[in-house]
Amino acid sequence: MDEPNGRHELKHYINYADVLEIRSRLPCVARSDKNASGAGGYRVRSLYFDNYNDRALREKVDGVDRREKFRLRLYNSSASLIRLEKKSRRNGLSFKESTAITAEECRRLLAGDPSVLKENGSPLCLELYAKMHYQQLRPKSIVDYWREAYVYPAGNVRVTLDYDLRTSCSIDDFLSPEPIPLPIPGIYILEVKYDSFLPEIIRGLVFLSSRRSTAFSKYAASRLF
Repeated sequence: MDEPNGRHELKHYINYADVLEIRSRLPCVARSDKNASGAGGYRVRSLYFDNYNDRALREKVDGVDRREKFRLRLYNSSASLIRLEKKSRRNGLSFKESTAITAEECRRLLAGDPSVLKENGSPLCLELYAKMHYQQLRPKSIVDYWREAYVYPAGNVRVTLDYDLRTSCSIDDFLSPEPIPLPIPGIYILEVKYDSFLPEIIRGLVFLSSRRSTAFSKYAASRLF
């Protein structure tokens, strides 16, 4: 889903006890994401692009206000739905553009054939195609994790709990049905995204007085781990 108007995005490091507390509170007012499985969530796998100078990584670590990154994303280790996404940040707001690509297009791209993006023809694919040439963007790192997601209609709120992070620098792992091998232990992340306002009922349910907002990045964690 594209987000042309930008959204507020808050992130907090939490621990497993916090996960249990928030998990017990949120279902009282918010509903589970429609993509949740019988296990209460789903796996997310992202493959991030960066250049030889690690520009996206450095801009994130340095807190640059205007920045962007491209990624491929699939769910539950299935290649049936693969999306190319661009996440950008401007003036404290997050923006996302997204388009679907096929498994075969993804295979060709990962095999070093960016012309497949030009053949696809979508504006986002054409943008990545151009930037793979003049910015030398290349697939860099995979992040895989379990996500529990909840939505609340007022404010278009989305709350996610992400944990069991895993990483790989082998891009061939992206389309593999096998689990990503290398765990990043001890990381639990609460993310809260909303449009123009955050309802007080959600703020009271998910924000813990002992937790501060952080600029955590799963991509940065995978590169620095």
